[in-house]
Amino acid sequence: MAYADQEMSGSRVVSIVIVALIHVAVGYLLISGLAISAVKEIAERVTTVDIEEPEPPEPEEEPPPPPPEQEVAPPPPVAPPPPINVSVAPPPIRTQTNIPPPAPPALRIPPPAPAAPPAPPPAPPPPPSQARGVTPDGQARWTRRIIENYPSRALRREIEGTVGVSVTVGANGRVASCRVTRSADPTLDQAACDDITRYARFNPALDDAGNPTTGSWSTNIVYQIN
Repeated sequence: MAYADQEMSGSRVVSIVIVALIHVAVGYLLISGLAISAVKEIAERVTTVDIEEPEPPEPEEEPPPPPPEQEVAPPPPVAPPPPINVSVAPPPIRTQTNIPPPAPPALRIPPPAPAAPPAPPPAPPPPPSQARGVTPDGQARWTRRIIENYPSRALRREIEGTVGVSVTVGANGRVASCRVTRSADPTLDQAACDDITRYARFNPALDDAGNPTTGSWSTNIVYQIN
């Protein structure tokens, strides 16, 4: 038992020594690690300090040179006034008894006026007018044909009367239109305009130059049963 106790006490001592060494090593490591981090922080603070250099002052502008002095011209020389001659006695006055008549004014004769241009020759007189009205052509012939063409209806009824008509004659001498100006009976009125339009012939009217133109003509047609 004593030998065993000795061995156990020796191993315990060794264990205690080993444990103490381990604590020392751990403490050293902790201390050295803290020291290293502190040194790094101080180094960073030192290295990150910015030093601002002051800007150099701007150069001052030099004042402009003074303007050159203007030369003042000397005043012109003053000439002395000319001497004034004062006559003591006034000049003699001469009177003329006979005053000559004034000279006659100059006569200016104006140049003669230019001659008037000759008057233009008179215009020739216009030619005589050839205008005329409508005249019947062979009136007796076509009037007889109108009377012979007595309306049969008026004959059966024994209707008589005088019909006044007004016709418009064209440039060809034919009746262009007919208008009743005096009525006798509707049957006779219609027959008068129809027959005079169909049978009547005229010499057409003429204008001033003698050209055929439109005209008018009036007459009465008598319807009478013999």
